[in-house]
Amino acid sequence: MKTIKAIPLTHKDFAPFGQFYQMDKPDGYPLCGEIHKFFPDRIIADSNHRVGFSPIVVKRPDKMIITQQEYHTTTWEMILPLDDDMLLHVAPPSAGTPVTQFGKVFLVPKHTLVKMNAGVWHLAPLPANNDLLTAMIILPECTYVNDCTVVDLPEEQQFEIVK
Repeated sequence: MKTIKAIPLTHKDFAPFGQFYQMDKPDGYPLCGEIHKFFPDRIIADSNHRVGFSPIVVKRPDKMIITQQEYHTTTWEMILPLDDDMLLHVAPPSAGTPVTQFGKVFLVPKHTLVKMNAGVWHLAPLPANNDLLTAMIILPECTYVNDCTVVDLPEEQQFEIVK
C-alpha cells in the first residue's frame, strides 16, 4: 500500500488546494482600538447561502488508511482544529475521478483555519497527536446534502498516512 508522509503546512505547498491562516498568532496590519487589535478579512469566502459552523470529533485510528475521499463541486470548505494539530489529506480537483497519486498530507497546527477550494478531494481531518480531535467545519448550510460526492477508493488508490 502506498504511504504519504505528512508535511508541514506552507503557503507555497498548500496554494493549489486553498489557503490558511493561523488564528491564534495573528500578524499583519491590525485595526486598533483602546483595548483591542482587530485583524480583518484574513480568509474570505463567498456564499449565496447561510453558513453553518459544525463541530466534528474524530477518533485516531490505529492505522491511518484512507479508503474514501469526497469533494464539493461548487463549495469551499473550512476546517479549524481546536484541540490538537490535524492531518489533512487533499488532492487536486479532477472532474469526479480521484487522483490520489497527486495527493498530499499536511500537518496543520491547531487553531489554523484552512480553506479548501471547491473540487479539492479530502475527507475528515485526523488527529496528529491525541486520541481525539475536535475541529470546526465551516460550510454553506446543508453542503453535506446538496454538494458532497463521497467516493470509495479502489484498493490501488488507497493510502496510509504516516507522520
